[in-house]
Amino acid sequence: MRVLVVDDDKLVCVALKTILEADGDISVVGTSNNGKEAIELYNSLKPDILLIDIRMETMTGLEAGEAILERDKKAKILFLTTFSDDEYIIKALKIGAKGYLIKQNFQCIVPSLKAVYMGQRVFGDDIISKIPSLINNSNKADLSAFGITEKEQEIITLVAEGLSNKEIANRLYLSEGTVRNSITTILEKLNLRDRTQLAIFYYKNR
Repeated sequence: MRVLVVDDDKLVCVALKTILEADGDISVVGTSNNGKEAIELYNSLKPDILLIDIRMETMTGLEAGEAILERDKKAKILFLTTFSDDEYIIKALKIGAKGYLIKQNFQCIVPSLKAVYMGQRVFGDDIISKIPSLINNSNKADLSAFGITEKEQEIITLVAEGLSNKEIANRLYLSEGTVRNSITTILEKLNLRDRTQLAIFYYKNR
């Protein structure tokens, strides 16, 4: 796995390179300290994953990530930052980031990179816990363009708000089995793996 590391702190870049390359499956193909250079390096090095900080001089990681994803929809970008600001999380979700981790959780970085490499999305527990409230405070999504029925959309909204199957069944006056089957159908329609991905999908398309 080829990884490009971008952080405004040069010492952090060195530390990350050491940590990542201690794993035999990971090769750090380049490092950078600003977003503008990150775009140039990404285009020239074509890494499997871009591991990038958010707050940087010249251009933020979010701006760099958005620019890269506009040109390469399949780019795998994992944000690693000390900040869990709602606006940053919202932006990361909107532009299509594969993950958002807090730097303090260094032990999660390698397994998260491997998960992203395998096509999964990775958001730390502290970030996932914020998603329902972010969704609840946003406009409701219209998912009809994805073949989602009105009833399915109600179920998706409640999943995104963090309700269990039993709670959704009680809220919508359905059986728990009906809710479970509906969620399975919804995941198949949207080609998603689980409830967390469904909540993220809902938020991105609000």
